[in-house]
Amino acid sequence: MLRAHFKGVGQMELPVIEVSGDRREIGRQHGEAARARIRTSIGFYQQSFKKASGLSWDEILQQAPRWTPIVEEFLPGIGEELRGIAEGAGARYEEVLALNARGELSHSNPFAESEENAEGCSSYAILPEASADGHTYAGQNWDWLAETAETVILLKITQPGMPTLFMQTEAGQIGRHGANSAGIALNANGLGARFGKGMAIPQPFIRRKILESADMQSALKAVFDSKQSVCTNLVITHRDGFAIDLETTPARHGWMYPTEGILVHTNHFIAFVPEQIAATYRPFSVNSLWRLDRLKRGLEAVRDAKDSAGVYQAIVIALRDHFGYPNSLCKHDDARLGTGDRYHTIASSIVDLTNGDYWLAAGPPCQGTYERIWNVYQEEPATTRPLAAIS
Repeated sequence: MLRAHFKGVGQMELPVIEVSGDRREIGRQHGEAARARIRTSIGFYQQSFKKASGLSWDEILQQAPRWTPIVEEFLPGIGEELRGIAEGAGARYEEVLALNARGELSHSNPFAESEENAEGCSSYAILPEASADGHTYAGQNWDWLAETAETVILLKITQPGMPTLFMQTEAGQIGRHGANSAGIALNANGLGARFGKGMAIPQPFIRRKILESADMQSALKAVFDSKQSVCTNLVITHRDGFAIDLETTPARHGWMYPTEGILVHTNHFIAFVPEQIAATYRPFSVNSLWRLDRLKRGLEAVRDAKDSAGVYQAIVIALRDHFGYPNSLCKHDDARLGTGDRYHTIASSIVDLTNGDYWLAAGPPCQGTYERIWNVYQEEPATTRPLAAIS
């Protein structure tokens, strides 16, 4: 059900969609409410995947069903949700499956050995010992292809026997970034490397299983029980004042914890470099090296805030940082790249896991306000006006 439109940069609006029921019904409602954006996404990725992987859309659709048994074993029943999305959107099941493998298809051919998977983002977690108000926070600047801005949706999912999910995702995709009513937040960053052979679980399915978890044990098992094909960083934060960073790969994983209550990560390996790529490793995104430092230093201001409003403001200032513009923490479309792949901050989030407030700025956060979209612990409908705003 389409509840509201959240107006972001300029006239851009992000639909706030709320769905409920079993997996098939959730998918159908998602597909119907986001039909136009799903069709736009399919149209865009047909061309993008061809450029990146060398595969035609027909070739991708022929190969995509190879993921079906893998994802169904990992997340039982999820195929029904994908089929529901396809029905609601008037699309093919294989097309929706391909959208949910966009990380695998966007920079390589996932059906063969490959080496590249680029996705920007700057993620953070703040624990009570660091925040002046004693709250736990999580969020990120989500950087992705500027052309996908019109496919982004804000999605609330209510399922029987599971926590309620709140996500920023691309239309038609079943998992990306967000939080749940059990007080678990997930934020993610690409690490730009891929190695190994064989089909594996696309990232949206792993992320969805994390966000469906009611406790940290289940959330971490979702990561460590999965077989993946790309290297991705995951920041998982719990409202009780715990956060962990996981640098995940098709082989082993690395992990880190907050330093004096603050944890940040961007798009390069920090905890370790996998031995499969160690001899030649270079960060795929060199601006990741300064975004990490700028975010860490910027967030230090939460320690000296006077109250929650001051903590929010400190986080906002940090996320709007323009050092290295346009390749800054607050990322802007770089016109110097011509018609090539151009990235900017699609959305910027602040989730207060202590009181449940989920704040979002659409587009580069310097260009708008953060608005309170949901409270993850309260059953309240989204509205077309901000409940509050951080300027």
